[in-house]
Amino acid sequence: MMKPTGKNVDPQDRAFGQRVQKYRKERRRTQAELAAALGKTSSWMSQVERGIQPVQRVDLLQQLADELGVSMQQLRPGTPGDVGGKSSAPAPLSLSNDLDETRRLISGHPALRTLLASPVVTAEGKALEALRSDVDDLWELTHAGQLAQVSALTVELLPELERAVRTAVEEQRSELYLLLSRAYQALSAAFVRQDEADAAWVAADRAVFAAERSGDPLHVSASVFRMVQAFVRLRSLGQAEHAARTAIDALQEQGSDSPPAMSVLGSLHLGLALVHARAGARIEAKEEIARARDIAARLGENRNDFNLEFGPVNVEIQAVSTAVDLGDAGEALDIGLNINADDLSPERQGRLLMDLGRAHAQRRHGGEALDCLLRAEVIAPETVQTHQAARATIHELVLIAGANAPRELLELAERADALD
Repeated sequence: MMKPTGKNVDPQDRAFGQRVQKYRKERRRTQAELAAALGKTSSWMSQVERGIQPVQRVDLLQQLADELGVSMQQLRPGTPGDVGGKSSAPAPLSLSNDLDETRRLISGHPALRTLLASPVVTAEGKALEALRSDVDDLWELTHAGQLAQVSALTVELLPELERAVRTAVEEQRSELYLLLSRAYQALSAAFVRQDEADAAWVAADRAVFAAERSGDPLHVSASVFRMVQAFVRLRSLGQAEHAARTAIDALQEQGSDSPPAMSVLGSLHLGLALVHARAGARIEAKEEIARARDIAARLGENRNDFNLEFGPVNVEIQAVSTAVDLGDAGEALDIGLNINADDLSPERQGRLLMDLGRAHAQRRHGGEALDCLLRAEVIAPETVQTHQAARATIHELVLIAGANAPRELLELAERADALD
């Protein structure tokens, strides 16, 4: 099931979100305040109010009702306990788009029951080939932004992998630890997309541990890259820089020029460029882009080692993003308009179009900015509708257009909750 884009959400979910928004505004609470009280992000709350994020769990619905000072039945008529209401079959629930179940899954020890049971070595369980396929599917879903399916698969897959690495015969354990690391790397990337940076850090740390047990140091470095992304989302730029720099130094000392090693090294330079750009360090950010560009040129092709999608095209996409972050809209457009990203994932294509939209907005090219954002929404709805930078750009375009704002822009602003 694809995630709703805002155009095709379930009418009941939309009505529920409108009720949440009505009660929240009546209590004069911001989305950020209410989200914090629930242990959620502003992005999650925005999706709830737009009907994109169903609230399925009764405990969370009760908590939301308590925070708003209303009953569950006021929020969702027909909820069990609605005395006097007409009895009817419950409406089918759509998949939840959050990663709550997965977040709970990684809380605490990942396989305590297996550990306490003093497991015997066994070859039973899901076959290696099936586990490989599941991990590949997990990454495909992550790149596509289908977080409901990511969560559903993870809840089944992670316990199986955690059990398998502790109970499998010795000759299988190295590969199983590698699959476990890859699964945690995918989960870290998904948490970053959901703006759950603390959970992304936990997942990345477990990916590092599993990769080390597998005996694959490059997967350790790839897991560190995921940790860098989590630190950036946490706004812990010092930690992000340290993590990226130590991994880069270690890889350079090792001196491998294999394509996988170059892919990881180049990606870490891109991560460091992002850190410097967020810190406003223009010279340092551009130096890291140049280093990554040189590695990509030596690599000579676009690859997907460790699901990093590193290569000449991805470097230029990151160069666009870095230029926009630094306010260099002209440079961003000069680079971005010459990029062909057709062979990359929807996530990367959507990100490029979003950044081009941001660059056009910086140049006050309203029509071109809107066109890029709408095209990005078609390819990767979540990138436009939940990304803070995209929503800020949409809000700015509405303010600039004023009474002359085109219908398409106002509709996009409503879908992205960028009007307030």
